[in-house]
Amino acid sequence: MAKMTLQELRELRDTKKSEIQKRDIHDKDTQVIIGMGTCGIAAGAKTVLDAFLEELEAQHLTSVSVTQTGCMGLCYVEPTVEVMSPGMPSVIYGKVDAKIAKQIVVDHILNKKMVSEYVFDKPSTDIIKDGGK
Repeated sequence: MAKMTLQELRELRDTKKSEIQKRDIHDKDTQVIIGMGTCGIAAGAKTVLDAFLEELEAQHLTSVSVTQTGCMGLCYVEPTVEVMSPGMPSVIYGKVDAKIAKQIVVDHILNKKMVSEYVFDKPSTDIIKDGGK
């Protein structure tokens, strides 16, 4: 590897700081959690994660964290993504690809409207009304 200049090192540091900031859940009101178990990865979860990061960047959304988890137990609909956003029930989307990931950012996160055809799990309305009790 060739030696890097001080300016190149600073640019690399700034890029990595930005990437790490997107994964930090502190001071974020919305969380996107992507299932990255072996079945999720095999089904394309890495591409989905990248699509979420790209669309959040394109929409200039800084209050959303993108993290990963292991298997969510919904292997038959991988890749799976859980979205927790204020004023909305926690939802698990299934069969998510890059196009659907971008749709989730626009419809669910920005416009507060679930992408119903890809919802595979959500709490029942009586649980939501009781605050999860």
